[in-house]
Amino acid sequence: MKKFTCITIASLLMGIAALPAAARGPVVNHAISEAEVLAAQQAWCKALVDISSTNTNSGPVAAKALAEKVIDEAYGYQMGAVLFKPTLAAASQAFRTSREGALAYFVGGDPAYPKDTGFALKGWTKCDIANAGIFIAGGSASTMGNVIFTGKDGKVTSVDKTWAFVKDDAGKLRIVVHHSSLPYSGN
Repeated sequence: MKKFTCITIASLLMGIAALPAAARGPVVNHAISEAEVLAAQQAWCKALVDISSTNTNSGPVAAKALAEKVIDEAYGYQMGAVLFKPTLAAASQAFRTSREGALAYFVGGDPAYPKDTGFALKGWTKCDIANAGIFIAGGSASTMGNVIFTGKDGKVTSVDKTWAFVKDDAGKLRIVVHHSSLPYSGN
């Protein structure tokens, strides 16, 4: 009887292994690739420049509408709080865990954030990423490095930036941590 059970189990296992993949059910893989991270960073840079040029060419209402779209597509606020600490935020409002806080930082105009003047409205013409490192662990990725902005006057501003990304249920990469600061000047 024992011999029969082992043979039966072995036959079942071999039969299961021979089934086509579709018979096993869907496979969900939220693994993140380096190419996806780099593409998300470049998309963020392009969006910032696009918001600036939209403000210049079409005004603040159009820039705000574009910023809302960008935030909804790039950040994970629909998944919960995003840990967003922008570069030039007042100390009492340095941490922005809500979509409204991020939008206020990018385009200003929100009485709840009276010191925000709209970082994305500053006339940026170019944005580049210089990663110091990228750490990918399956379904999450973190980056740290510099983001270099060029203004319409040609002045270059570099900020230290850390991002963390995860994929949403549709498999789209989302920013869930965004920490930015000015480099230490030594003064």
